[in-house]
Amino acid sequence: QVQLVESGGGLVQAGGSLRLSCTVSGGTFRDYTTAWFRRTPGKEREFVAGIPWSGGDSAKGRFTISRDNAKNTVYLQMNSLQPEDTAVYYCAARRGVEVSVVARVYNYWGQGTQVTVSS
Repeated sequence: QVQLVESGGGLVQAGGSLRLSCTVSGGTFRDYTTAWFRRTPGKEREFVAGIPWSGGDSAKGRFTISRDNAKNTVYLQMNSLQPEDTAVYYCAARRGVEVSVVARVYNYWGQGTQVTVSS
C-alpha cells in the first residue's frame, strides 16, 4: 500500500518561504511521477507543480519542486508567499513517466498540510 505523508506546512508572513516535504512509502519510489496540488475552500484542487520519476528540479515562478529518490521524498520550495497562496497542499503520486495537471489521474494522495500566509 503506497502512502504519502506531507510535512512542513504552517503560518508564515507574506514574503516568507516554506518548504514542504512528502515522503512516499510502500512502493518503489522511482516508479512514480509526483506532484503537488492545493485546495482552498469551495474550489477544486489546483495543480501547483509536478516532477517525473526521472527527477530534476522544476521551477514554476515562485515555487520549485524537486525530489530525492534516495530518500523517497519530494519537496516543494515556496518563496515570496502571498496570502492567496493560503491553502491545503497535497502531495500526489501516479505510476507513469509523465506529469499531469489533472488531479483525477493520480492514484495516491497524502492527507494534506495547511499553509497559511498572513498579510
